[in-house]
Amino acid sequence: MILSIDETNDILDRLCGELPEALFQDLNGGILLLEEALPDPEAGESVYVMGEYCWDELGRYIKLYYGSFAALLAGESRQAWEDELRTTLRHELTHHVEGLAGERSLEYKDAAQLDAYQRGESWPPEIET
Repeated sequence: MILSIDETNDILDRLCGELPEALFQDLNGGILLLEEALPDPEAGESVYVMGEYCWDELGRYIKLYYGSFAALLAGESRQAWEDELRTTLRHELTHHVEGLAGERSLEYKDAAQLDAYQRGESWPPEIET
């Protein structure tokens, strides 16, 4: 199943409504659901960027890529779409909250995960005991 961009936006609106308003503080550009897919230029064409937290001259905002969701979730259930939207939204909001606090832990974790992927290693790294 591929949800329409309107259906996806409706789910996204509902998911935002489930979260405390404080998480959206200073997110002056809001959350944008863009039509395009965004293959990850660093990871290869089979890996897609689902969302990005942006902080630039336009302010602070989140971009979610509908086309990336459609490419990865084609044939999946509505619940799978909702789960992935929820995960991605919360991930990008974590970047936002960390940005407000001057913290970059999730950014470093994302970079380490991409590095592991590019080396063909599993994530999270296995810990030897």
